[in-house]
Amino acid sequence: MPRLRDLGYGIGQYPTGPLNAITDVAGVAVGHVTLIEGARTRTGATAILAHPGNLFQDKRPAALAVLNGFGKFAGATQLAELGQLETPILLTNTLAVGRAVEAINRHVLDQPGNERVTSLNAVVGETNDSRLNDIRAARPTVAELRAAIDAARGGPVAEGAVGAGTGTVAFGLKGGIGTASRLVGGHVLGVLVQANFGGHLRVDGVPVQNLAAHDADGSIVIVVATDAALDAAGLRRLATRAFGGLARTGAALSHGSGDYALAFSTQARPEAQAPAQLSALFEAAIEASEEAILNALTMAENMAGYDAGTGQASRFAALRLPSKT
Repeated sequence: MPRLRDLGYGIGQYPTGPLNAITDVAGVAVGHVTLIEGARTRTGATAILAHPGNLFQDKRPAALAVLNGFGKFAGATQLAELGQLETPILLTNTLAVGRAVEAINRHVLDQPGNERVTSLNAVVGETNDSRLNDIRAARPTVAELRAAIDAARGGPVAEGAVGAGTGTVAFGLKGGIGTASRLVGGHVLGVLVQANFGGHLRVDGVPVQNLAAHDADGSIVIVVATDAALDAAGLRRLATRAFGGLARTGAALSHGSGDYALAFSTQARPEAQAPAQLSALFEAAIEASEEAILNALTMAENMAGYDAGTGQASRFAALRLPSKT
């Protein structure tokens, strides 16, 4: 499947990193577990690691922004209080959040150097994939969620109907995982999204006509990584700007949406950033978030599954854009 830029569409003014992915930020790793089984299982998990070492012992600055809180984001209060990321980030489906917390607990407690740890802040985001997945089934399991952490690597990132995006839907189309990056002011900024929301789709500002359906409700998790040495306050501001990219895609931002953005820095010690540098990073976050969402849509495959809300089969098509090249 083509990414947005393969079709000749460019978003914004800043250049992309070599992979146009969150893993362009040095040290960041992504892992997926994708579960497509029989007629009813269409789900999975995606893990994002801020660096390859022991995050509990070597924490990183982080912050969470919430546009609409109709969701379940584990670890939110300690992120707000301390401004630190001390575990991998796991994305999965709504009813798997508890199992994802347990998977992170087991991963962290098993790491050398953590033998006396008795409390930790597992960070888990979710969207509801029940229109293509039997979400009442206990999948992913704890072991499957932990496997996503173990699978995390640098390099190219699989997109579309993979990992936590396996069963998601956006704009009445097949949604999924998308990623993008920007180079700005000597720094790298990358974004990964779990797109499962509604609205009236726009691509590079142009409305997409004749879609079969337009959803309103739904959710998205946006993860922003950067090698700029921002503190928690700066990262909260950066995360908030990611919602600008969400809005540019035509998202409804409805009552029934859960819209979350988490930003972290790979640098342990924050530094003061000039206003011009911050503004450039903010704009890059908007651009990369918009492109990551559109990559999720163009990279997804058509998918049939089981609608747990109706008990009937359902099907959603991927976005097919005409090539500009």
